[in-house]
Amino acid sequence: MIAFLFPGQGAQQVGMGQALTNAFPEARATFEEADAAFGAGGIGAESGHPTSLTTLCFEGPEDQLRLTEYTQPAILTVSIAAARVLASRGIQPDFVAGHSLGEYSANVVAGTFTFADAVATVRLRGRYMQEAVPVGQGAMAAILGLDVAAVRLACEDAAQGEVVSPANINSHDQIVIAGSAAAVERAGVLAKARGARRVMPLPVSAPFHCALMKPAEERLAPVLRSLVIRDPRVPVAANVDAQPKRDGGEAIEALVRQVSCPVRWEEIVRRLASEGVTTYVEVGVGRVLSGLVRKIQKDAKIVAFGSPDDLSAVEQALGSTT
Repeated sequence: MIAFLFPGQGAQQVGMGQALTNAFPEARATFEEADAAFGAGGIGAESGHPTSLTTLCFEGPEDQLRLTEYTQPAILTVSIAAARVLASRGIQPDFVAGHSLGEYSANVVAGTFTFADAVATVRLRGRYMQEAVPVGQGAMAAILGLDVAAVRLACEDAAQGEVVSPANINSHDQIVIAGSAAAVERAGVLAKARGARRVMPLPVSAPFHCALMKPAEERLAPVLRSLVIRDPRVPVAANVDAQPKRDGGEAIEALVRQVSCPVRWEEIVRRLASEGVTTYVEVGVGRVLSGLVRKIQKDAKIVAFGSPDDLSAVEQALGSTT
């Protein structure tokens, strides 16, 4: 069985998607559709903001591409462009999953809601997440070489009345924490003292997937619940509980809860493996998820598709699984 995996925020880079649109009409049409949905949000050059997602992805500037409100629809668009190219060649998944923002890409491919609705929704998601915590008051850090139980205990001991908790459980020894800046720093010091190999502060603009995101969750919930939805064509493994969602309403509620809850990526990969998934295609920009899958499911076959040069390798890998 085949699972498509979709990246989250942090994968962005100027130039992403351009080679796809030059090579494939399906990708070009996807960017045109995204520009229409993005422009409906009222962006204009007169305000100093990008006039289109195409311009932002292909030309930058990088500082604008890093703004959460724009990063999220940009990465989503590249992911869907790549997925549509694969679909045009008869390559379809049995399961889909995405890391944080990537869960929206997964739901689009599964048919839970439309791509245009996803572009508008993730733009609001990015804005609400950014506005939930003033810049500088929150932080995130990656803790390497310590298991989740030890990281959770370090967070509890470091909290001192502030918020800090595991935010991304990426693998058995790669845990990202999030919360108030001072509490995250204290938890990092404790984790290092208790045997962590490395603690890396992350260059993010907000502390995602922790209790400080509750205001963003509450603002986004009615937006998500107002979408026209269908039951997914293929199951969507949700970040919040690693369970495959086969009902559209359940998929939406998972996205609501996801905002302030940790991403359980290791559990997602293990659940997919238990469902019979042996082959993973990382769809879109970057290779981060491929590396994580290799650590979790060592016998998995893993390929990535983000540029025309990747297509032959993907077709060759998947040809041997059918």
